[in-house]
Amino acid sequence: MLSFSIHHQTTFVLVAPHYPENVGAAARAMKTMGFTRLVLVKPGKMAVPEHIMAKKMAVKSLDVLEGAIIVKTLDAALDGIDVTFATTSRSGVSYVESPAEASRDIQHYVEQGKQIAIVFGNEKTGLNNQHLDRCSRFIRIAMAADQPSINLAQTVQILAYQLLATALGSSKD
Repeated sequence: MLSFSIHHQTTFVLVAPHYPENVGAAARAMKTMGFTRLVLVKPGKMAVPEHIMAKKMAVKSLDVLEGAIIVKTLDAALDGIDVTFATTSRSGVSYVESPAEASRDIQHYVEQGKQIAIVFGNEKTGLNNQHLDRCSRFIRIAMAADQPSINLAQTVQILAYQLLATALGSSKD
């Protein structure tokens, strides 16, 4: 498996996930791109790593799923993190970057030795204002259709892929 500094310095944080399937699928999405650091902030009672549906969706990624750290607050999840990126589909949030732009910035921070967190909101409400206020940077995935948001696990997949693609591109320099 390929391994870059970005894999060891990037944490994926799921805030209050509701569905165990999304937790398992997020673990799988991360692992396919080489990431293993998963934190769950106050998951719903079913959205825990030991749930049968989470395990079912985490195909060949049980190590990521079972290694997930569960904390009660976003502040606890971000302990030791230098730069935080929040995903949002909300309009009115300033200075929002695309996944490609954010990935280049994250690669730059990683090269400086910084610890990075990408924060994802739950499936029903996303991140609230307090969560957004805790983050320093924002990412929005462009959508062509009139949809309120992208599925949580799919968002993790898109960002994990973009981070890996950027790391692969920078390794050629």
